[in-house]
Amino acid sequence: MSAPQHHHAYRCPELLIAGAWRRGGGERRQTIVNPADGQTLDELALASAKDLQDTLRASAEGFELWRRVPAHQRGERLARGVARLRERCEHIATLLTLEQGKPLAEARAECLMAADLIQWYAEEARRVYGRVVPARQPDSRMTVLKQPVGPVAAFSPWNFPLVLSARKLGGALAAGCSIVLKGAEETPASVAAMVACLAEELPPGALQLVYGVPAEVSETLIASPVIRKLSFTGSVPVGRHLAQLAGRHLKRITLELGGHAPVIVCEDADLARAVPLMVAHKFRNAGQACLAPTRFYVARRLYGDFIDAFAQASRALVLGPGLAPGTQMGPLANQRRRAAVLDLIERSVQRGARRLASEAPAGGCFVAPTLLADAPQDLPAMQDEPFGPVACVAPFDQLDEAIARANDNAYGLAGYLFTDSAKAILKVSERLEVGSLAINGLGVSVPEAPFGGVKDSGHGSESGIEGMEAYLDTRFTHFVA
Repeated sequence: MSAPQHHHAYRCPELLIAGAWRRGGGERRQTIVNPADGQTLDELALASAKDLQDTLRASAEGFELWRRVPAHQRGERLARGVARLRERCEHIATLLTLEQGKPLAEARAECLMAADLIQWYAEEARRVYGRVVPARQPDSRMTVLKQPVGPVAAFSPWNFPLVLSARKLGGALAAGCSIVLKGAEETPASVAAMVACLAEELPPGALQLVYGVPAEVSETLIASPVIRKLSFTGSVPVGRHLAQLAGRHLKRITLELGGHAPVIVCEDADLARAVPLMVAHKFRNAGQACLAPTRFYVARRLYGDFIDAFAQASRALVLGPGLAPGTQMGPLANQRRRAAVLDLIERSVQRGARRLASEAPAGGCFVAPTLLADAPQDLPAMQDEPFGPVACVAPFDQLDEAIARANDNAYGLAGYLFTDSAKAILKVSERLEVGSLAINGLGVSVPEAPFGGVKDSGHGSESGIEGMEAYLDTRFTHFVA
């Protein structure tokens, strides 16, 4: 293997264990590749079994130290870490673009969103209220207290490594838990840079970061009696596997899994306003987003106009390396994703879909934004999450039919509706099987509101007061004088 060609700004991080950064002691190495040009950036040293045992020990000790810090002080410490994260945003965004491929403007936005998430939790720390229950006998008191659940193991993926890690870090740390984050091995440096901003304010062991062989890390952490709670964002098959492990050890678990978001476009929709929004949202992060609008059900009267407008806007997107000025869509994150997306498109075309796409740049992991028109419900791309720059579109005649087809899928994370009809809004918001619904817009994920899915898209919520609740135990106390 050729020696790594270091980019001037890129170095793989070490692991953060017991308050100190140290090189992973495992025998395995992971090569980090820039998806825009296929060049090796660096090699990541993975955790050994001893590293993981040291992490567990430190997590138990860190929890005892951190839980004793009063809530308002926890919030202040996290807020100082957030300020540092905002200061270092440009550097962190550059690392993210190099290792993951997204345009620099998107990487900056992700870094700032991660800061917003942790800031919200930091402020919420002082509002973890219990309650007093009317007593059943004289000279007694009954109270309900919320207390941190204990050391947390969190697993986050490579598509939005900062935001999806921040949701877990913010909730756990604000609640008073210690947390071990296993970041995605494909995007180590950006997450480590974010963790470093927070760790400076925390006792040793309260926040730790490991990279390793995923199965080894998850099995070791979940089986340990130290860990009391898991949070995972990623694919459905891995989520099922972790849920089984969690069940075996009776651990609480929050799962945010895949999505295949339906979009219902009624005949009174304003296409001139809606299509640019949808195209930008669909092809953000090259479509590697679980909440990306992907299955478009369009009222038949607008169907032809929608296809023309969507295809035209997609072709106008500027594809290129994420660090190049003017790039609107970067490469997919790795060659595995590129091969999977091209295979899904090919199988869908063979089943009768009409492909509308431009050319992708040569080299790297690029796939052109693709619209699959006239998509039957059983089309492979209608059933399987593309997790890439692929959108499917089909016409509908009655709103009930659109809702039924939108629900005819294993996923239920986000959904979108474009209409001005109060009747349609009421019907869709009551009957669409999703965890988040945006109407005439695309905002389904904000720090102060819950984010999570139904059906195969997961279980539990992150963000909002629900996201805080996920890291708290409830204790009833009955005191008789």
